[in-house]
Amino acid sequence: MTVLEILFVLAALVGVAMWSLPAALILAGVLGVVAVERHQAEPAPPKPKEARE
Repeated sequence: MTVLEILFVLAALVGVAMWSLPAALILAGVLGVVAVERHQAEPAPPKPKEARE
């Protein structure tokens, strides 16, 4: 995730928290799971040439 994405999500969570704290906590949990799934779905970086041999 880029810094811009993180700031946008934090701003949205603060806005929801002003309305309802339990809803913000639930939303934060769901967004955390989505972030982990996105990170795990990224392809692994290629190994250095020395490690392949």
